[in-house]
Amino acid sequence: MTLMLQDIQSHWTAIRPFMTIHNEQDYDRVVAQMNDLLDEVGTNESHPLYEFLDTLGTLLHVYEERHFPMPQATGAEVLQYLMAEHGLRQSDLSEIGSQGVVSEILNGKRELNVRQIRKLADRFQVSPAVFV
Repeated sequence: MTLMLQDIQSHWTAIRPFMTIHNEQDYDRVVAQMNDLLDEVGTNESHPLYEFLDTLGTLLHVYEERHFPMPQATGAEVLQYLMAEHGLRQSDLSEIGSQGVVSEILNGKRELNVRQIRKLADRFQVSPAVFV
């Protein structure tokens, strides 16, 4: 074993809990550690722990992609969800069209256009990308 590997091995016991995510308990622990690092490091790229923060973010992202995949949803499905969350009816969305237009969008008979997507993104304070 090389001297470098011996040096790494001697530190691995201390570093390993930060660098391994095998289950939700590990995930929760690493998220908490990352939040502590964010409080300490913030966006200061010259901070000595910035690269460690970046590495933890990458590890968390990989775990999330594997275990918590984002479901694919149409713009209409996203709109239905947001309407339910906000207790809205079709008639409450007059900024995107009449109740009939909203109904057609929700039933998949009509696609959201760019103007409607911008209005909805503003109303619900989300990225327009969620409707695309």
